[in-house]
Amino acid sequence: MIPTGASIDASTERAELPSRTWRIDFEKGRAGGMTDGLEAVRQAVYKILQTERFQHLIYSSDYGCEWRSLIGRSPSAIPMEAERMLKEALGQDERIEGIEGIETVVRGDQAVITFTVVTRHGSFSSTWEVMT
Repeated sequence: MIPTGASIDASTERAELPSRTWRIDFEKGRAGGMTDGLEAVRQAVYKILQTERFQHLIYSSDYGCEWRSLIGRSPSAIPMEAERMLKEALGQDERIEGIEGIETVVRGDQAVITFTVVTRHGSFSSTWEVMT
């Protein structure tokens, strides 16, 4: 007699991880209280874009943005490169479903990047200024 084993259900459901985190007051440099949902994603976007990539051992090499590499670039190349950097940096957060409406305006030694972040919690617009 050949033994028969139990059947294994190979289907798995991916559980949605909570986005609850500490609320950070960046102006005062203090953390206090908790935040969740869209506000937590907004805070994460700020942190990601504010962090220089490859400069802090506490973060993985995928975390942060390389805005400094825009310094000295040709003004005509900056919009395309800024869009790539933005999508690459924010694409690491699985709560972010997409980045839309990216517009980059180069003014002298600054680039102003306007974009909309789309998440499963909703969407929000943001403007970011970087030195070129």
